[in-house]
Amino acid sequence: MRAALLALCLTAAPAGAETLMTVAEFEAWSTGKTLVYAVDGVVIGSEQHLPNRQTLDADIGGPCIEGSWFGDGDAVCFIYAAYEGTHCWLFWHDAGVVTAKPLNAGAKSPVYTVTADDAPMDCSPAVGV
Repeated sequence: MRAALLALCLTAAPAGAETLMTVAEFEAWSTGKTLVYAVDGVVIGSEQHLPNRQTLDADIGGPCIEGSWFGDGDAVCFIYAAYEGTHCWLFWHDAGVVTAKPLNAGAKSPVYTVTADDAPMDCSPAVGV
């Protein structure tokens, strides 16, 4: 089943010369950074990547939520105490630009542009991104 989902998602990969990131490449790129996710130039949320694959995630206007991630084949899968289930993504890179899509995304689902920032997220009480 997972292989079929991966094949479907790979066919829905962003157009162009993007290369699928390996889990090791993702870990090297993301650790110690805050990843900012945007769709069509509009920021929708951020995720701070801490050592040992720990994360803090916040949607725009939402609280910071603790989580962690693990690799599953080429997918990067996130688990958050506040959300049910596992949320797996594929990440691509091309000439310094990183894009991503959820593993279960359909062909018409948006492509997320992901940028890495050195600044930590502000997770003061009741403060999101």
